[in-house]
Amino acid sequence: MDLNLKVESFTQDRRDWLGSAHGTDAPVSITLDVSKFTKATHYPDGYLKSGLPLGKLTSGGKYAPYNADAEDGTETLVGFLFTGIDVDARRVASTSVVGSMLIHCFIREAKLPVAVDAAGKTDVAGRIIFV
Repeated sequence: MDLNLKVESFTQDRRDWLGSAHGTDAPVSITLDVSKFTKATHYPDGYLKSGLPLGKLTSGGKYAPYNADAEDGTETLVGFLFTGIDVDARRVASTSVVGSMLIHCFIREAKLPVAVDAAGKTDVAGRIIFV
């Protein structure tokens, strides 16, 4: 029996980037390639923030950050990370994590953790509305 004191931190997932609850009842389950995310930009606190724009990697079919300048499939915006995901706060090294993605919703653009360019908005036109 281990009676040592253990400390664990929890954070509240910020979803103020959502314009409404529309679409949140049907997120898509995805696998993220953590090696494609940059710690300083995407998870400085140890977790991927909800609201990150995502693209699908052509090779392997995992998801990574949307990057209009890429040539690996992520140059096409497909959705937004719905729930924050712990990727290293507990010091567990993993190259793949499971998450959920919104593919149909309203977005408060100014509240996104990473900006989306005009090309990305065109990719999701009709499914995602930026307000």
